[in-house]
Amino acid sequence: MSTMNISLPETLKTFVDLQVSQRGYSTSSEYVRELIRKDQDRLELREKLLIGAGSAPTLPVSGTYFDDLRDRVHQATSNNTPR
Repeated sequence: MSTMNISLPETLKTFVDLQVSQRGYSTSSEYVRELIRKDQDRLELREKLLIGAGSAPTLPVSGTYFDDLRDRVHQATSNNTPR
């Protein structure tokens, strides 16, 4: 793992320290890594949404579509339950 040092104003350092203690992080590095991961996820989702928005329109879906989808998911998850 690489090391990166950052400088923070005292107010931000205090905020980070508070988040670490209140939210159960072991270190400030763990907290910052989590923030970076969330930002990566956000950017990935944004890219997927933009791709979807730029894609060709499809046929409208009905409530039946979601009922069938829900049933398929339920069947798939109940079939994969360890016994």
